[in-house]
Amino acid sequence: MPAELREHAGHHYAIQFHYALPDDAWCVELSKAAPAPAAWAEIPDAETHLPGTAFLVAVVPDEDPNVEPTVHIHSHDEHVIPYEIMRWFMENVAEEVERCRAALAQGKTEADGWTSHRQP
Repeated sequence: MPAELREHAGHHYAIQFHYALPDDAWCVELSKAAPAPAAWAEIPDAETHLPGTAFLVAVVPDEDPNVEPTVHIHSHDEHVIPYEIMRWFMENVAEEVERCRAALAQGKTEADGWTSHRQP
């Protein structure tokens, strides 16, 4: 699952995208990123950080134009999210909403084989 990484004030964050079949929706997840295993340091172009457990998940429906995108909070602990990181997350969510709505307008769905540009 591809991830985008960003550092802010000494902390690392990750955004991941995946399709949730039960929801007929794309999910955009925000998490703190953890350092990659030390053994990866020897691997050229290896990631230095990996996504952790998502604490914010945006659900963006792509098969029913009447279902609104939503943001879910998944956490037992308090998370302080810097404004710039929240803005980055919401910009990614907005882009995903636009892609899904454009695909819906053209009659394309995941069931037809349409995929977000985020997938490899």
